[in-house]
Amino acid sequence: MRKWYIPVTLLGLGGLGVLVMTERGRAGLRRAYQNLHRAPVSLREWNEAAQRELERIQTALNRVAQSLEAAR
Repeated sequence: MRKWYIPVTLLGLGGLGVLVMTERGRAGLRRAYQNLHRAPVSLREWNEAAQRELERIQTALNRVAQSLEAAR
């Protein structure tokens, strides 16, 4: 694994260089910076949706466990 550290690092740095050096990359960075103020709200909404989904999955798993207990 150690023999991959330098190539992966160079590839990552090269990718960042392309991002900063191209107009499309700079435009993307500008757009991300301008929308940064919306990140906490978006993350909170995503977190709430994920929490609801986890609760729904937990309820379904509990029902499966109950039905398996009843089958014994």
